[in-house]
Amino acid sequence: MEDKFNKQLKKLDIYLSEKQKWQFKKYYELLTEWNKVMNLTGIIDYDEVNEKHFVDSLAIVKSIELKKVNEMIDIGTGAGFPGIPLKIVFPQMHVVLLDSLNKRVKFLNMVIEEIGLQNIDTLHGRAEDYARQEKYRERFDLCVSRAVANLSTLCEYCIPYLRIGGIFISYKSGNIEEELRNSRRAIKVLGGEVEKNIIFQLPETDISRSFIKIKKRESTKKEYPRKAGIPAKEPM
Repeated sequence: MEDKFNKQLKKLDIYLSEKQKWQFKKYYELLTEWNKVMNLTGIIDYDEVNEKHFVDSLAIVKSIELKKVNEMIDIGTGAGFPGIPLKIVFPQMHVVLLDSLNKRVKFLNMVIEEIGLQNIDTLHGRAEDYARQEKYRERFDLCVSRAVANLSTLCEYCIPYLRIGGIFISYKSGNIEEELRNSRRAIKVLGGEVEKNIIFQLPETDISRSFIKIKKRESTKKEYPRKAGIPAKEPM
């Protein structure tokens, strides 16, 4: 009998190979094992992790054709969401996972090794700092973030990483119309433009989700992002 996870993925037109099914199962086991000694997630039930972390991460297929993405960065990835689920399902992408906490980065490196992912890198540090480095600035086709932060702040973290024509997608929940209105100036200043706000329910659930899709139209001015800590304290 088909389990709930695969049923939900089918609704997203995602069909896993046996290897991918094993990778998700192993990822779940490592997540719950390491969660005993460090705070990675408040969700540990098997079905809930599948639904609220794995399916949620992958639902981004509703907003972008990931088979056409070559370079992706996940800002504030935490325990690897959405970056690792996306890498498992779309292995052609080169993925960079960035997080500010070294313990989490060690966990991510262990997961990558244990489940056999290739062409995926981790970065330990702040988004504001790496965005100023030539190696990462204006390089990526896609930037994603599931981090809980004000949209203006997230845009200042994320848009500088995108090449012109690249896409930033912010995972949001609840009513985000006001937040979106309040961030329009910041998005424009950073060189972006809101393309779409996609609102839907996760398959087989009553969980409401929003993806804010922002396209980079022009190069980000050199002064952005501002120094580490300022975008969070003083959103544009």
